Amino acid sequence: MITNQTILDLARKLGFDLVGFAKAEQLHNETEKLSRWIELGYQSKMAYMEQNHDKRKDVSLILENAESVISLGMNYYVHGSYSGKEGYGKVSRYAWGKDYHFVMWEKLSEMISELQNIDDSFEAKSYVDTGPVMDKAWAVKAGIGWLGKHTNVISRDIGSWFFIANIITNMEFEYNEPATDFCGSCTACIDECPTDAIVDEYVLDSNKCISNLTIENKGDIPEKFKGYFENWIFGCDICQDVCPWNDKFAFKKERSEFRPVINIELNLDEVKNMTGSRFKQRFAVSPINRARLKGLKRNAGFISGNK
Repeated sequence: MITNQTILDLARKLGFDLVGFAKAEQLHNETEKLSRWIELGYQSKMAYMEQNHDKRKDVSLILENAESVISLGMNYYVHGSYSGKEGYGKVSRYAWGKDYHFVMWEKLSEMISELQNIDDSFEAKSYVDTGPVMDKAWAVKAGIGWLGKHTNVISRDIGSWFFIANIITNMEFEYNEPATDFCGSCTACIDECPTDAIVDEYVLDSNKCISNLTIENKGDIPEKFKGYFENWIFGCDICQDVCPWNDKFAFKKERSEFRPVINIELNLDEVKNMTGSRFKQRFAVSPINRARLKGLKRNAGFISGNK
C-alpha cells in the first residue's frame, strides 16, 4: 500500500528536500491569471506559454484518472561568490552544476519504478518544467512553498534555491494546505531588479527579465538595457540574492550534482571567440546549452559593450 509516508520516505532517500500533496483539481484561478499575463504580452517570445491551456488547467487531460499531484523540491544551493573581475560575465547559480533536468528525470524515473513495484496499479506522469504543467501553482497548492513577489516559490525551510518536479498520479493521499505567504511588506526583489522586470507584486514581465533575455530570447537584446545587466551573461539571481528568506533563514545543504562543473564567471573574450566544438565540449552537461553558442556570444557582446 502506498501512503503519504511511503512517498516521503522514498523522496528523501532519492534526495528531494520538499514533498507536498495536492488534490488534482482544475486550476481555475491560476489559468485565469496566466491568460491575463499572456494578454499583456508578458510571456515575451515564449510561444509555448500560450499553448496547451486546457492541460495546464486540468491535469486529467494528461493522466485521465488523475487523483493527486505530488510536488517535490530539490535544493540546488552551493556556496560560491563572484569575483567581479572586469571582462567576465556571471552565470546564474542554477547553471553552475549539471543540468537539473538530467538529475531529476533520473530520480523521478526511479521513484515511479519503485512505487510501481510496491503497487502495480500505481500510474503516474512526471514533469520538470518541460511540459504543460503549472509547476509553481502545484508547488503552492501542495504546500511546499508560497509564490514570492519575484514569482519564484519560497520555502520557509530552504528559501527559493530549489528545483520543482511534479508527479501526477491516480492514487489518493492526505492533502496539504496551500503554503501561507510570508513575503509581507517586503519589496526587496522589486526594488533591486535593475531592469524593473517585476512590474507589480507577483507579476514578472519577461520582456524585461535578464534571465529571459539571456536564455530564452533568440533575438537581439534591446539597446535600452545597455548598462543594466550587471555583467550577467547567463541568467540572473538578483531577486533571489536579495530575498531575506535566502539571506537569513534558508537552510543551505549542498548537493554534489549541482556543484560547479563550469567556471561560474565566463571570460567574455573567450566566449566571443569560442568555436562550436569548444562550446559543446565545455558545456556538455550544463544548462548553458539552452542559450546555444550564438546566444552566449550575443550575451557576451552585449555586456562587454560591443557585438
